[in-house]
Amino acid sequence: MSGARSRETTEPAWVRRLLIGGALAYLALFLFVPIGAVFAEALKKGIPAYLAAFRDPYTLKAFLLTILVTVLAVPLNVLFGIAAAWAITKFRFRGKNLLITLIDLPFSVSPVISGLIFVLLFGNQGLLGPWLQEREIRIIFALPGIVLATIFVTFPFVARELIALMQTQGSEEEEAALSLGANGWQTFWRVTLPNIRWGLLYGAILATSRAIGEFGAVSVVSGHIRGKTNTVPLHIEILYNEYNFVGAFAIASLLVLTALLTLGVKTVVQRRARAEQDRLGSAAPEQTP
Repeated sequence: MSGARSRETTEPAWVRRLLIGGALAYLALFLFVPIGAVFAEALKKGIPAYLAAFRDPYTLKAFLLTILVTVLAVPLNVLFGIAAAWAITKFRFRGKNLLITLIDLPFSVSPVISGLIFVLLFGNQGLLGPWLQEREIRIIFALPGIVLATIFVTFPFVARELIALMQTQGSEEEEAALSLGANGWQTFWRVTLPNIRWGLLYGAILATSRAIGEFGAVSVVSGHIRGKTNTVPLHIEILYNEYNFVGAFAIASLLVLTALLTLGVKTVVQRRARAEQDRLGSAAPEQTP
């Protein structure tokens, strides 16, 4: 450790300044300037015009729909993430590697492609379209399709976070609880869930942030029906295409604030998780050679 520190501190001062300055310049160019431009355009005509954008009935409906989709999608992904992580880390079975690969699929597939998949399955000309039409069940261009598309693009976040965490923790505590007479549910609620609660919260925060801001997949399955199937990102696009720049950037600024709030909460959760890990590590008895 001391050798690594000495090598780090022996770098010339101009090298450190160059690297730090380059990182800050990169952040300013691709992060701070765009965020500042959003707020500048949103407040271009003053506070009254800024606030008026949020009183529009279509804007309110877009916010309500976005909240509803998030409330439906994220808890389902939390349940899936817990189940998938439990199965992958606690059991041996054929197809485990395939399951892990499928969990990562939304990271590698374009959201637009994922939306098209649901159209091919549930659209009027899709695989299940005629069957759904006979029963007057509407999925595409309706709330169910938006929820399905949102679930698809967000389900890796909770599962991926918990898989890594549970693999690191191992299964010794669960095995000890079972050996003491606890059943499966008691072991889960009293041992597993307390150990993964910070990772679970972290994954849920990431999934929530992605669900609120998802555009591509939702755009394909929603049909852009104003006041009915437009979420907040889709509504921003409509306002921008109508040259209502103040309204578009005002709503976009709220999404930016939501993202910054999410980042702050995520940072707090990470710190709490690290503090608890350090506490547990310091409380563990030292092993003698």
